[in-house]
Amino acid sequence: MAVAGYPNVTVLAGPVTGLSTVISFFGRADCEPTLLRIAFGFEQAKRIRTLPKLLARVS
Repeated sequence: MAVAGYPNVTVLAGPVTGLSTVISFFGRADCEPTLLRIAFGFEQAKRIRTLPKLLARVS
């Protein structure tokens, strides 16, 4: 929760010219469940998350 008392949640929005971008959803006080549903719905609709590419093991 922000200092002002308004909750926010930040999720991935997708790549822009090769860089990851995010989107933040803000709500009024005491609306956390609704805010989480909105953020989750956005993530499910966009399907942006991917598995990270693992680097070769260094020994």
